Amino acid sequence: MTTHCHACGKDWTSSRQPGRGDSCNQCRADLRVCLNCKHFDKTAAYQCRERRADPVQEKTSANFCEYFEFVRRVFAGKTGNSREESARAALRSLLGDD
Repeated sequence: MTTHCHACGKDWTSSRQPGRGDSCNQCRADLRVCLNCKHFDKTAAYQCRERRADPVQEKTSANFCEYFEFVRRVFAGKTGNSREESARAALRSLLGDD
């Protein structure tokens, strides 16, 4: 389990939380974003489990949320076995577009 960029998976090696101006050294994506926060939850209200946090519209843009905590997780990334790729392959085979 690591702290890493939500977009490309590059590890965040600093011991501190990223600031609003910090971006990924590899892909330049903002790091202090909802998608990198441990409170982010697609099924929660405003997609955040922290009830005291103000709603954030852009989940991939840097923000000033005071409840931000960098999530530790395994990078799922863009693998050939993703659900989306599996569904597309099934559809192609169904339509005969192999």
